[in-house]
Amino acid sequence: MKMTGQAAERDRSPHNLSVKTTLDDEIERAESILSRNNEQLVFNVCFRLVNLVVRLREWAHRSLLEEEERPDSFLERFRGPELRTAPSRSSNNPQEGADKGIIKRKWDLFVVSPSDNAYYRWLFVIAIAVLYNWFLVVARACFDQLQVDNYVCWLVLDYLSDTVYLMDTCVRLRTGFLEQGLLVKDHGKLRDSYVRTLQFKLDVLSMLPTDLAYIATGIHTPQLRFNRLLRFPRMFEFFDRTETRTNYPNIFRICNLVLYILVIIHWNACIYYAISKSLGFGSDSWVFPNSSKPEFSSLTHSYVYCLYWSTLTLTTIGEMPAPVRDEEYLFVVFDFLVGVLIFATIVGNVGSMIANMNATRAEFQARIDAIKHYMHFRKVSRDLETRVIKWFDYLWTNKKAVDEQEVLKNLPNKLRAEIAINVHLETLKKVRIFQDCEAGLLVELVLKLQPQVFSPGDYICRKGDIGKEMYIIKEGKLAVVADDGVTQYALLTAGSCFGEISILNIKGSKMGNRRTANIRSLGYSDLFCLSKDDLMEAVTEYPDAKTVLEERGREILMKEGLLDENAESGGLEKEDTEDKVERLETGLDTLQTRFARLLNEYTHTQQRLKQRITLLERQLNQTDCGADDEGDTWTEERGVTDSSSYLQ
Repeated sequence: MKMTGQAAERDRSPHNLSVKTTLDDEIERAESILSRNNEQLVFNVCFRLVNLVVRLREWAHRSLLEEEERPDSFLERFRGPELRTAPSRSSNNPQEGADKGIIKRKWDLFVVSPSDNAYYRWLFVIAIAVLYNWFLVVARACFDQLQVDNYVCWLVLDYLSDTVYLMDTCVRLRTGFLEQGLLVKDHGKLRDSYVRTLQFKLDVLSMLPTDLAYIATGIHTPQLRFNRLLRFPRMFEFFDRTETRTNYPNIFRICNLVLYILVIIHWNACIYYAISKSLGFGSDSWVFPNSSKPEFSSLTHSYVYCLYWSTLTLTTIGEMPAPVRDEEYLFVVFDFLVGVLIFATIVGNVGSMIANMNATRAEFQARIDAIKHYMHFRKVSRDLETRVIKWFDYLWTNKKAVDEQEVLKNLPNKLRAEIAINVHLETLKKVRIFQDCEAGLLVELVLKLQPQVFSPGDYICRKGDIGKEMYIIKEGKLAVVADDGVTQYALLTAGSCFGEISILNIKGSKMGNRRTANIRSLGYSDLFCLSKDDLMEAVTEYPDAKTVLEERGREILMKEGLLDENAESGGLEKEDTEDKVERLETGLDTLQTRFARLLNEYTHTQQRLKQRITLLERQLNQTDCGADDEGDTWTEERGVTDSSSYLQ
């Protein structure tokens, strides 16, 4: 039995192996299929994610482009669409004209506008090159050790500056200028305009290849490059434009003045060293000490000593050894004269700059002193005086002491309106009445806004007061309070406007033109004030805007129950009567004008008729006188004839 069981076990064993093998294969195939499905699923998910990311990036890119290209609606109302140069009509072939237009636009890219930032940056590059020549070329010409020890570096920098000079000439040939308010881009005109200037002659002289003389003199003669100093007008132009662009012009003027003084002191130190070298180092007590001494053999010490001597001389301190030779006396006298001029220039310019820097503060302090003197003279209470002083402190601390109207009075109304919108744009965007205004009305309103500052606890208006202004909140918080001044009904923040109801004279209003609420400032508040006269003057030419304001006022009055519809209809009849009276007055003015013109014509015609009648009477009198003379002559002749006949 045991053998039989083992045999049976052996007989079943291969079958079991085959069954296991088949099952394992199916499991592996199922796993591979599942794995492939998972991979496909992962691939599909990744593909969809990538596609979604790409679409999101494209959408974001388009949104950014639209955001960049979409101008602000407020500013677009003033500027309008950008003007482009009209295409040329000389070509009859549209395609040819388009090709020529494309080529011309590409060629026009080489014209640089003097107001561009790229032109200003280029001026900075050329100014660095000019300053390099002003400082180092002069120093190398006088201090031989400076030239010999680093001549390879100087050669590289020299020819790099020459390259910049050459490029600057090309830029100058393509720098446009304004003619009749438009940028000239004609290359012929630009070239002719540049050639006729003094700067062109200086530029040509500064680029003369005087370095060719190195062949005869050697490379250690940087004096041949002194003509590179003549490019100074470009550096001055950079300084002028920087002074215009910077927000701190007074500080820049001081730095500019210091730079000029340093250049003069540097040149004077170099000239002193050169004179000492020509006369002989250590030959007398005035010249530079003998360079053979260890303490004077260093290049740095030599330059610092000469710079120290130059500073003492030009500042007229004069604590240096006295000159010995005539050449030395002449040089010291010249230095003293230059020093006196420098000192006078420093005192005058620095004093003027400091006065300009403190002009606003001095004017503001004078106003405070005048107010203090007045309050002391009128014996104003201490509490009120403290409030006034705090109000002035708030104005100065928050930079609100400048009179905006005085600053902007020299600008045209268009630019003043654009500046006002740029400065107060965020506030004006929150005001609903401005969002649908016509561009012309917006200009009128913005220019008529007057800034006002209120202290904590001040009443802007009280209920029942006659309304003569409307207000727009720029900064701060205001509270609508009860008659007790404590209970708050509502809170007004930046962008809110109020007071327009009382100045619009809405028909049917139970309050008439009086204030309907008490409004009080919680802290320091900056408001824009628009008077009734200014608003009526502005909306006279814009009836639609006036209608919108009146409709909004009626809605507010209806919500508050302050609108009487019967009175409103009566008001409309009254308005019709007023319109008729206004038309009658207009017609009467027209009739008076016509009558005055007819009366003037009648008077003129009457004068001409009188003159004509006078002329005719004069001619008639002359004719009558001639006839009488002829009659007398004929009578005399007849009498003579009769006498002769009688004698015969």
